[in-house]
Amino acid sequence: MLRYYAAVIHKEADSDYGVSFPDFPGCVTAGETQSEALVMAKEALALQIEGLIEDGVTIPAPTPVDAVQAAVLHDTDVAYVTLVEAALPGPAKRVNITIEEATLDEIDTAAASMGLSRSAFLTNAARDKLDGLLARRLNASRKDSAA
Repeated sequence: MLRYYAAVIHKEADSDYGVSFPDFPGCVTAGETQSEALVMAKEALALQIEGLIEDGVTIPAPTPVDAVQAAVLHDTDVAYVTLVEAALPGPAKRVNITIEEATLDEIDTAAASMGLSRSAFLTNAARDKLDGLLARRLNASRKDSAA
């Protein structure tokens, strides 16, 4: 399930772009460019939500962006307010995949050694791969802004 949370982008002279989330006090990040700050914001929000879920804390409903804009209207360091997408875990979906038998045996052995089910192991591996793609995009964004 996708939700969109208000992110307050802060900018002062001679500083990076800072990002904070009113719905998640203490969830902050920054980037040298606006693009980098927004990529970092999505990652910070995802990690914050993941931690809250692991701790059994209820994820807050998003505050409407116009309410956040009104609340920060007179803050001199606020550049703008935007929305950042967050994917909240939904129900699991059963899938049918084909994997070479020896590879499946390795997966099962590794999963068992980590105390995970096959599904949890494969989900974690896919998440790690997707996170790597995000990191490569961030590095590409940094290189583009440096050029």
